[in-house]
Amino acid sequence: MKLLSAIKRTTGRALASGALQGIEPETRLLGDGGVRFILRTVSSLARKEKARTGPTVADPLGEFDPDLFVADLGPAHYLLLNKFNLLSGHVLVVTRHFEHQECLLTVADFEALDAVLREVDGLGFYNGGAEAGASQARKHLQLVPLPLAPESADEVPMEWALVDGEALPFAHAFERIAPQASAADRHALYRELLRRVGITGIGSPEDESQSAAYNLLVRRGWMLVVPRSHACFETIPLNALAYAGSLFVRSLADLERARAVGPMEILRSCAGLGVRSYPT
Repeated sequence: MKLLSAIKRTTGRALASGALQGIEPETRLLGDGGVRFILRTVSSLARKEKARTGPTVADPLGEFDPDLFVADLGPAHYLLLNKFNLLSGHVLVVTRHFEHQECLLTVADFEALDAVLREVDGLGFYNGGAEAGASQARKHLQLVPLPLAPESADEVPMEWALVDGEALPFAHAFERIAPQASAADRHALYRELLRRVGITGIGSPEDESQSAAYNLLVRRGWMLVVPRSHACFETIPLNALAYAGSLFVRSLADLERARAVGPMEILRSCAGLGVRSYPT
């Protein structure tokens, strides 16, 4: 449990130095389409928006605050705390050498993510492109510990619907992962799920970019890909965690708007037009 201890230790250091700020979310649970969604207002979204209007750093994930550094993950990646964390223990798996966020994931990316998932029971995710919620240019996967909310009875609210093959209203591709699957196996499954929703690679194998925006979610036992068309529903931003059943908003007004429209409709309106693909 070295990584888990390192994340906790680094969180304490970063909070003490001011590199990381605590979050005090207001949480509501809302049933829609058989899923018990988590709706939260978080201060980090407002801070992130404010930071975009202030002095900027060309590559924040490459020129990071040392107090956010957790550990090296092999020769190609390192682990950082997310400065604009959505949940406590929210970390970033970052490429050591610059690769663009719209480049397709590699076996090495999955090796780095697997190294964290082996020690932290969490949900890994990737925002592939601006329309999928990405805000940084350098390639990085993310991971949050589970459960997604202590108030929720489900570690990942959307999980039961995915595993049971429920007819969800948005395009997606889902598959279980065998316990013995290697990083290469997970990478092959990732490419297959992209193919199922109509997303392909563009360019050379060494520098392959995505043909469309998408979200990826990965647990130890399953993987989900959702094609994306819009980054936001009105003023409500959606990243990959929305498709896990957890929506984060900036204000109580946005929270009430999400309740009025319904989370499933919000997810449907921001997903791409790929086909729906259920487990084989």
